[in-house]
Amino acid sequence: MTLKTALVTGAGRPSGLGFAVARRLAELDHHVVLAARDLSAAEPLAERLRQDGHAATAVYLDLSDRPGMNAVAEHLSVAFGHLDVLINNAGTMPDFRTLSALDADMDEVRSALEVAVLGPWALTQALLPLLTAAPAARIVNVSSLAAQQIATGLDLGAPLRSPAHSMAKYMLNTLTTVLARALADTPILVNAVDPGNIATQPGRHDENDRSAAESALDVVRVATLGADGPTGLLFSEGQGFSEGRAAA
Repeated sequence: MTLKTALVTGAGRPSGLGFAVARRLAELDHHVVLAARDLSAAEPLAERLRQDGHAATAVYLDLSDRPGMNAVAEHLSVAFGHLDVLINNAGTMPDFRTLSALDADMDEVRSALEVAVLGPWALTQALLPLLTAAPAARIVNVSSLAAQQIATGLDLGAPLRSPAHSMAKYMLNTLTTVLARALADTPILVNAVDPGNIATQPGRHDENDRSAAESALDVVRVATLGADGPTGLLFSEGQGFSEGRAAA
C-alpha cells in the first residue's frame, strides 16, 4: 500500500531531472504527482510509471499561475489529504549566453525569478496545509552551481555569467534557509540540492555531465532524510549529508 505522496515540478520531459526524481521516488513507494506546464507531455510519463507498476498521476501546473497552484492544492487535498515530499525542480535558463549583468534582459530576469523563486515560494504556501498534515514532510529546492558565482561576493573573478539564472538560483538558496527557519518548530525539513551539470538534452552535453538518473539520487536522498536530518542546507553534487553547507 502506497502511503507517501510526492509532487515534482518540472516533470514533463522524459530525459529531464524531474522525471528521473519522480521515477526514483515511485520506486521507493511514493505516489508521485508529475507537475508540468504541458500536461500532454507529463501524462504519458505518468502512464509509463503506471505501466511499470508504480503509482503516478500528472497535473497541470504553471508557477506563474497562483489560482492554478490553489487548484493543485485542492486536488491533492481531495486525492490524498497530505503531501510528504515537495520537489521544486521546475526551472528556466533564459540567458545561457549572457556574459555580464550589464547585458541582462530584464524580461529574462523576471522570468527566471518567477519560476525559480516566486513560484516555489508561492507553491510552498499553497501546499503548506498538506505538508503539515504529513508526519514529516520534506521540501527540496533544486539549485545550481551557477549560484556559487554570486556566493563568492567581492571575490567574483569575472563578470557574472547567465545573470538571470544565477541570481534566481542564489535567491532560491536564500529562500531555502528562510523557509527552513520558518518551519524550524515543525517536523518539515527544507534543503537545497545542486545536482551538477546534467545530460538532459540528447546531443547537447559534455562528456563529463552526469546522467539525470545519477543526479536524481542526490535529490531523493535529501527528500527522504530521517527525522534527525539537517534543514536549511545546500548539498552539492555527490556530497554526503555531513558535508552539506549553509544554503545562503
